[in-house]
Amino acid sequence: MGKFTLITRAGEAIQIAGRADVPLMEIIRDEGHDELMAMCGGCMSCATCHVYIDDLPNGQTLPELGPDEDAMLDASDYRKPSSRLSCQVPWRDELSGVTVHIAPEE
Repeated sequence: MGKFTLITRAGEAIQIAGRADVPLMEIIRDEGHDELMAMCGGCMSCATCHVYIDDLPNGQTLPELGPDEDAMLDASDYRKPSSRLSCQVPWRDELSGVTVHIAPEE
């Protein structure tokens, strides 16, 4: 089981263990980091689980951004090229070592 670094809005870096096939949103929330609101619970009807994901180690890639996720992120004032909805990124060990930043609150 790999780990990733979560950067909170206050800039605190926290090491979190991944869990196979569990969305980053659930892993972060289960660790008690409630600043990632995730109000819709992963239904992709809000963008309150918006994160920035740094370049992946070893040339790994994330699942492709789907049209619904793309549209939801377009509604954010804080969208960047590295933006993702954490509910749409399942953990896999190839992501070990990545850094995930919680985006500013809308």
